[in-house]
Amino acid sequence: MIFMLQRWTLRLGILAAASGLFLSAMAAGAQGNTDRRGRKYKAPPPTSTIQVTVLRYDNGKPIENAAVIFHPVEGDRDKGSMELKSNEEGKATIDVIPIGDTVRLQVIANGFQTYGKDYQVDKAQMSMEVKLHRPAAQYSVYENHDNNSGNSGNGSGTNNNGNSQKSAPPSNKPSGGAQTAPPNSN
Repeated sequence: MIFMLQRWTLRLGILAAASGLFLSAMAAGAQGNTDRRGRKYKAPPPTSTIQVTVLRYDNGKPIENAAVIFHPVEGDRDKGSMELKSNEEGKATIDVIPIGDTVRLQVIANGFQTYGKDYQVDKAQMSMEVKLHRPAAQYSVYENHDNNSGNSGNGSGTNNNGNSQKSAPPSNKPSGGAQTAPPNSN
């Protein structure tokens, strides 16, 4: 009986060792297969930390809640956009733009002209200061824009012949070739 028990224990030990060897070989084979068949890990490129400060042009005070938009550009194609809002100090910071890329910076704030410029991201730390202007006056065809006359926008001036001219007030006639006739009073 003891002999049978020893034989049985020996067989069980050999079976356990063989199955352990088999499982470890399978795990090593599975590891090798993922390296050959799966995607290899590619480290992301180094990125730059870019801080944009948005200020008023006339007094240098910060502009809060301005939209600071980054458009990474590849050739002449826009690769998408990332938008941030400036904080109470007028600052917005982003740290995901890869070094070596070109980025188109656009800043939009209520009551100010839109700003846009392309930048080459070539350093690990960059800071940009954007000063926004108030909107300019609209151009009107009814104002005199001739720099030779001293009049500024009152609608009268002199033409090239020296004759006095007056701008005509806007008419209510429809534009184009069709003219409307006055209503018949019969």
